Amino acid sequence: MSFAVAAEAYDAFMGRFSVPLAVAFADVMRPQPGQRVLDVGSGPGALTAELLRRGVRVTAVDPMEGFVAALIARHPEVEAHVAAAERLPFADAEFDAAGAELVVHFMADPVAGLTEMSRVTRPGGLVAACVWDNAGEGSPLAPFWRAVRDCGHRVDDESGLAGSTDGAVADLMRRAGIADVRAGSVSTEVTFAAFDDYWEPFMLGVGPAGDHVATLDEAARAELRERCHDILGPAPITVRAVAWSAVGRAD
Repeated sequence: MSFAVAAEAYDAFMGRFSVPLAVAFADVMRPQPGQRVLDVGSGPGALTAELLRRGVRVTAVDPMEGFVAALIARHPEVEAHVAAAERLPFADAEFDAAGAELVVHFMADPVAGLTEMSRVTRPGGLVAACVWDNAGEGSPLAPFWRAVRDCGHRVDDESGLAGSTDGAVADLMRRAGIADVRAGSVSTEVTFAAFDDYWEPFMLGVGPAGDHVATLDEAARAELRERCHDILGPAPITVRAVAWSAVGRAD
């Protein structure tokens, strides 16, 4: 799957959902002003920006160099590193809390990544993560993947990704040795004035959905667009999205 794209492309495709979701996710994290918080899988900085707004001292990591460069350009006060969640470049107990918004399902080893998040968080500090409801109808991309299936395209959608069912993120946290884990959910909704406002970012080649669109010829792409339009209905279009969340304590 491709996330080796410009930060602006990622913003146009997933940022339209991850930015408003960051407000709800930060409410779950409950950071206090002045705390040092790690944003894992930060991308170009949706969660980072919200944490900064709340007076938090943020450190960010992401495996994509372009995203880290964009985050630093947008928020030069933030310490940011190119690193995978499974190998965080920090000492034990450096942070008051650690959060991963919409990234656990893309970790090569989610349990290892969550274990690392717990390791770098002080004992008793909060560890939090959320993943779209990819296995149900709660993902903001659910109408797209339904259209893909209706068109008979043979492709793996995102329903089998880690953490995509109710309680699954919490189960991963418990396997990572995180204590006092509580499962929940966070949600948001985005309204599009026209169908193409929803559709056009799929042409940018971001993630599994963008990868799939890139494989289609013009006729197949037009058919998929029409089916997606049918599913979403007339504009204005409101897409309601749910992500499964979990919070626990570093041990």
